[in-house]
Amino acid sequence: MKQLFPVLKSMFFALIIISMAAACQPSMQETEVFENPFTGPSPWPEIRKERLQKLLPQAMEAADVDAWAVICRENNNDPIAHHVGGENAGGTAVFLFHKSANGIKSTVFSPIGEATALADLKIHDEVIPVERGASAISQAADFIRSQNFKNIAINSSSENELADGLSYTQRIAFEKALGSEASKLISSNELVYEFLAIKLPAEVAIMTQAAQFTSDWQYEAYAEIIPGKSTDADIAKFLKKKMEEYGVTDAWSPDQNPNVNSGPDRGHSHSTEKVIMPGDVIQIDFGIRVFDMWVSDIQRFAYVLREGETQAPDSVQFYFDSSIGGNRIALEAMKPGVLGYQVDKAQRDWMTERGSEYVMWSTGHPVGYVAHDIGPNLGGGMLENPASRPAAVKPLKEGMLFAFDGFHAWNLPEGGTKTMSVEETAVVTADGARYLIEPQKELILIK
Repeated sequence: MKQLFPVLKSMFFALIIISMAAACQPSMQETEVFENPFTGPSPWPEIRKERLQKLLPQAMEAADVDAWAVICRENNNDPIAHHVGGENAGGTAVFLFHKSANGIKSTVFSPIGEATALADLKIHDEVIPVERGASAISQAADFIRSQNFKNIAINSSSENELADGLSYTQRIAFEKALGSEASKLISSNELVYEFLAIKLPAEVAIMTQAAQFTSDWQYEAYAEIIPGKSTDADIAKFLKKKMEEYGVTDAWSPDQNPNVNSGPDRGHSHSTEKVIMPGDVIQIDFGIRVFDMWVSDIQRFAYVLREGETQAPDSVQFYFDSSIGGNRIALEAMKPGVLGYQVDKAQRDWMTERGSEYVMWSTGHPVGYVAHDIGPNLGGGMLENPASRPAAVKPLKEGMLFAFDGFHAWNLPEGGTKTMSVEETAVVTADGARYLIEPQKELILIK
């Protein structure tokens, strides 16, 4: 028995250690909570293929375009290159999408050194290798002259920077190669607008995940605040660390993302070393880019309780309720066929009713591949002639996504203004619009 005692003792302690280790392991539910959906291969290649097959023909039809030529190259590429498969272009390549007897066809004139890899992507109907020393632009022009296109869209635009990727020298070379057919060149402004403004259901699903993380991390950040010690910059650093942990990047300029603002309004700006104090209303404007393709844009608001307070003062609660109300009214106004400025006006009428100070910002903007994406502008509702802002008189369509605020601004005793602008994201559906995630309903209170 004495000989067995050391063995039993060792087994006993081993069981304790195993039990403790098991207790420290996350449960299945906890594992799911911490799972990172943004790891692994990007879904973009398959989504891009589907977009070119489904959405581009619709866009060309809506824009009344027969052919669209995108000229790609190394180092100074067209901003639309990633959407057509031209992101790896070395020498000059021409991506031509054009009407044919069998619908929209894609024909690419690619330098021979990149042609094999491009064909392997199986995005395009035909990839024609261009021998060294030959010109892809000239060969594309020869092909175009053999067709009877009514027009050829090119990426030159004074309205849409994403449709303005063709350089001056490229355009001169293309016009020279086309000869008399150059008279058929038109801006791709409307085509690119129609193509990029609509998102596929798979893209909406990805952006929903991104929006949820963007919101969740803001709640976590607010929980880190120590009034009288934490600064706006400290909270911004916490969110930057979360981004690093999950391998995501900034939805807009890194210096201004996130914007944590516990003082007077600063607009689009960086987070400062201002110390967060009791009585402060705090704004976090934050967005992430996932799979290096899709972005989020969410704002959450909090109030720092003063000594003896258990809830926000009536005035602050009124401001928050007004912001939430405006956001809900904007959502209710969104549906296919409604013009952008009409959504803004519905929200501004509410602001007037609630006594808000003037707010310069539009109620909302498209969001997707960039924070301020292509699509209708939810602004101009205060203008006598909303048509003076062309994007504000564009109709909403199913599959468009918007980041939009409910506003309420008030004057501060020490000068300046403070604005509640709880920002959510919604997708337009067949008969209305829906939030991507659960919207903020309660003002976050910090003890």
